[in-house]
Formats: sequence, structure tokens, C-alpha cells
Amino acid sequence: MSLIHTLPAGPLDVVGDIHGELTALRELLRHLGYDRFGVHPEGRKLVFVGDFCDRGPDSPAVLEWVQNLVQAGHAYAILGNHEINLLREDPKDGSGWFFDVRYQSDQVKYAPFNRPTEGQRQRIVEFLSTLPLGLEREDLRIIHAAWVQPQVEAARAMPAGQVRHEYDRWELEAARIARERCIAARMQQECHDWPHSLEDHEQKPPLLPAHADHELNKGMVNPLKVLTTGVERAAQAPFYAGGKWRFVERVAWWNQYDEGVPVIVGHYWRRLHPPEKPVHGKQEEELFGSTAPTAWHGLQRNVFCVDYSVGGRWVARRAGEPLQSRFKLAALRWPERQLVFDDGTQRPTLEFQATGHPA
Repeated sequence: MSLIHTLPAGPLDVVGDIHGELTALRELLRHLGYDRFGVHPEGRKLVFVGDFCDRGPDSPAVLEWVQNLVQAGHAYAILGNHEINLLREDPKDGSGWFFDVRYQSDQVKYAPFNRPTEGQRQRIVEFLSTLPLGLEREDLRIIHAAWVQPQVEAARAMPAGQVRHEYDRWELEAARIARERCIAARMQQECHDWPHSLEDHEQKPPLLPAHADHELNKGMVNPLKVLTTGVERAAQAPFYAGGKWRFVERVAWWNQYDEGVPVIVGHYWRRLHPPEKPVHGKQEEELFGSTAPTAWHGLQRNVFCVDYSVGGRWVARRAGEPLQSRFKLAALRWPERQLVFDDGTQRPTLEFQATGHPA
């Protein structure tokens, strides 16, 4: 078996990124009709698109619940980029629930959050190590960020249970290419020529080719990174996002996806009620463009992002807002193509395989 698994037949409920929001998960499963053991009276199965952990208040319990459902045969799950970071022991923002080095710095935004016992830590790593990167069957494909055929074929050739080993192997290849292209030395020269901090919003840099090469090399050489974080390309001009000037931008890969099999993804922080100003800057705005929040998107209108930004619920907690007002957990029912949210509301998805619409 490889890192792309076969998805069995039958009706599904595909759940978006959870990010440690245990209460939202429980409420969503209740509205979907599952009992506390993850059993549905109509024989439906759950599918989780990854990013179970980080930022939210109870990542250990979310992972334990998902593990129990998967091992009982009631659910299927794939890895997201946050699980990859955990397996590779690569601490990021919001992972202080697991990594001691992030514990204090994450208190400011995300506290309080539960932490695992040593036994739970071991079980989490063992469970995540067994998960695939993608699921497929004749009528559906599921991946965390991007279904791009060359990278999918590369993952298909990799053995199951070897995610960290294969990921690290490709990271070493990216490092070799960087050395071969003298990217570090070229970046150093650019920093000499442009001495301002790239975190200084007031000082817009020129286009720095070596910095762009560095970002592209990090993002696009490793096929497993592409599948879990998305496709990138060099930007036409520098732009400020995530606290620094950037030279590489995300690509709406679905606008080049020309296959007939529908794809469901998470990862992209969709919003049911988009804010007046995109939370994630030009990246968010340009990825979905004028696509309605419940519409299928892409070249053939057969790609759907089911991540409705529940990972931002920490913002609502700090602001004292109702938790379900802006940031939601959703499931897409297949083959019905109906959305169900953790507050119990339901909406049909729009424009599936529609023609005559801009991508």
C-alpha cells in the first residue's frame, strides 16, 4: 500500500480542518447524525481532510477521537501540513500544546489549551504515521491542499507508513539543489544590496530573485509538501503577508485541473461570510476571487474547499464573540453535495460542474 489509499464505496461526510476544536467536532457529528461511537444509522462514513491539531483548545482529544473512529472502521483520514510538522518535530505557531519550545510563546494567542501525556504523545505519533496523504475512488478524490498529478504519482510510489522518511528525503534533495544553485550566497548578496528587514512593512523591497528561488525551492521540490501546502509560483512583484515581504505566491491550482473526477480539499481558510478585508491578504482574495463561499471552483467547477476557518476561532475567544459567528467547522455530504455546519445550519453547494462561469 502507498501514501495514496483507495477510498471504499458508500456515502460520505467529508469534514474540514478541525484545529483542536473538540466542541465544534462533537456538535458537527451530532448534526450529521453520528452517535458517540461514530456510527451513522444510514451506514455513512466520515472522512477527515487533515489539520486536526494546533491553535484550538484540545488537540489531544480531537486526535484521540479521530484515531478511535478510524481504527473502529467508522472513518478515514489523511494528513495535513500541521500533522507533517508534528511528525517531523518541526514546531510552528500554535503547536505549543505538543512542543515545549512553543508553549510559552503560544500562551499569548491560544491559551488555555490541553497538552498530552507522554503516553498520548506516543499514540499520536504512531497513529499519524499510519495515515495516507490522499484518498481516491472512481467518483472522488480527497487531498489536504492540492491534487496535482505528478506529485500524486510520486506519493503513490512511496510506501505507506513512511511519510516522515520520504518527506525528509525530499527536503534533503531541496537542500542539495539550493547548494548547487548557490541560493544562500545569492540571498546574502541581495541582503547586502537591500539592507532593510523584510518584516518592515514601510520598506518595500525590489523583486529579489534569489529570495524567490529560495521560497520556490522550499515549496515546490518536495512533492509531499505540494500535496499538503499547495502550489506556488514566483510573484510578479513583492507583497506583504504574514508579517513579511514575500516573493512567491500561492496558485489556484484548481484553475488548471482538467480531469473529470471531483476533488475535495481543506487548507485554504474559506469563509462563509467573507470579511470586507481578506484576513490573509492578497493570497486569500486571489485564490477564490469572485467564487461564492458555497460554490464549487476550478476549471471544471469540480473542486471544493471544505475548510471554513474554524482554526481562527481563537480570535473570537479573545474578542468575546460568539464562537460560531465567523469561524465554522463544516462537512460536505457526498454524493448529496450538501454542506452541514457545526451550528446545525445546512446549505446546498452551488455550480457543481457548471459551464459558462469564470474559473
